[in-house]
Amino acid sequence: MAPEENERKSNTEEIKAETSAPKEQSVVTQHKIVLDGKELSYTVTAGTMILKEEDEEKGEKPKASIFYIAYTLDGVNEPSQRPLTFSFNGGPGSSSVWLHLGVLGPKRVLMDEQGNPFSPPYKLVDNEFTLLDQTDLVFIDPVSTGYSRAVPGEKAEEFHNIKKDVEAVGEFIRLWTTRNRRWASPKFLIGESYGTTRGAALSGYLQEKYGMYLNGIMLVSVVLNFQTLRFSPGNDLPYILFLPTYTATAWYHKQLDDDLQADLKKTLAEVESFALNEYTLALMQGARLLKDEHARIVQKLARYTGLSEKYVQQTDLRIEIHRFTKELLREQALTVGRLDSRYTSVDRDSAGENYEFDPSYAAIQGVYTATLNHYVRVDLQYESDLPYEILAPIYEKWKYDIYQNQYVNVGETLRRAISVNPALKVFVANGFYDLATPYLATRYTFDHLGLDEKLQGNISMADYEAGHMMYVHLPSLQRLKADLAAFVTSAS
Repeated sequence: MAPEENERKSNTEEIKAETSAPKEQSVVTQHKIVLDGKELSYTVTAGTMILKEEDEEKGEKPKASIFYIAYTLDGVNEPSQRPLTFSFNGGPGSSSVWLHLGVLGPKRVLMDEQGNPFSPPYKLVDNEFTLLDQTDLVFIDPVSTGYSRAVPGEKAEEFHNIKKDVEAVGEFIRLWTTRNRRWASPKFLIGESYGTTRGAALSGYLQEKYGMYLNGIMLVSVVLNFQTLRFSPGNDLPYILFLPTYTATAWYHKQLDDDLQADLKKTLAEVESFALNEYTLALMQGARLLKDEHARIVQKLARYTGLSEKYVQQTDLRIEIHRFTKELLREQALTVGRLDSRYTSVDRDSAGENYEFDPSYAAIQGVYTATLNHYVRVDLQYESDLPYEILAPIYEKWKYDIYQNQYVNVGETLRRAISVNPALKVFVANGFYDLATPYLATRYTFDHLGLDEKLQGNISMADYEAGHMMYVHLPSLQRLKADLAAFVTSAS
């Protein structure tokens, strides 16, 4: 091959590499909202940021394109002093849509007061409960969610594990903070469900990797210690910790005796005491439990769950969540929801043990998906022909390699982060009707953090009469806004 042909080939390859290299893009729009009679102007940036890693041969190598939507309040004299909150949801595999359009952002999904969707077409309304009056907001879609993707030539599966996910989201937070000159801002994280796992892990990672100390973490529907949620032979903990949520569910559907139906919170206090004392001791005895005591526990479990004594007897005192959701209202051929047990549905097989679908997710999936897709392209003017992955199907393939042969527990990471940074505050939001991350499991986790007594005051917690996404319930949304606003103010 002639020298000029070699040179021509080399130039062609360089041009091809440049044109195929992933590029960042962003769109900036201006908006207004009226809160408490006062007009607030804000800027929205919707775009992508390319994450890179050092490569000995090629220098910085692009690895992933992360989609984000950032809200910043206009007219702020010192933006570097204004609180800044990074938000993400869970899954694993969920985009940031739920916290974004459910509670935090200046627009929210319109549903009825209890959280039921209206008939399509769906729409957004101004969110009078937005947290934008207290803090700037950045919503992050991890790799394979939303419009975020691994770049061509890279495997998406590389990011589908607890360690790499934290590293990628952590790098995005560092890079966005640096580019926008916000290192001096009071910084917060807010995560929901698996997003609380990510948030607790990030609290340690950001400190140790970048020296980025946070002011606070807001955890909505918490899972830090997976042992509290895993129904498996030999692990009796979930049966104990789910019990009060079974009771709350039965209470909501009026399946309890009249005396228990009279006052939900009083009833839950009674059941919590039973769960952490008599019930725990009974399960710990296993086959050695005396028959009379066994019969007494069966009777109490039936009374507190709304299930029959015969059914409780058949479960060997251990009521698994999916069985409960089918059994509670079986005579009505109804299944109760997992994310929010206030919701019900009819399955094809009302005699089976597992539900066909979660009615509480079905109630929100369509409305959040439609409004997000419309909002991003029309209001925010960000255009992409990629499907916006609301909830990518990667949950079952997610890897927890660094916790091999043990339960995932990032509670220890959070404990250490608070110990290293005693200014770090944590707010926890629980839903009484949440059968995905039940509230007693969360209390158990925080009661067993091993946090020094002097730092116990760093943790605050609130309960709401709704489910996993408690903000779909309008009265709970109103309370949640007030609680989050007070937390950001105090921790700033």
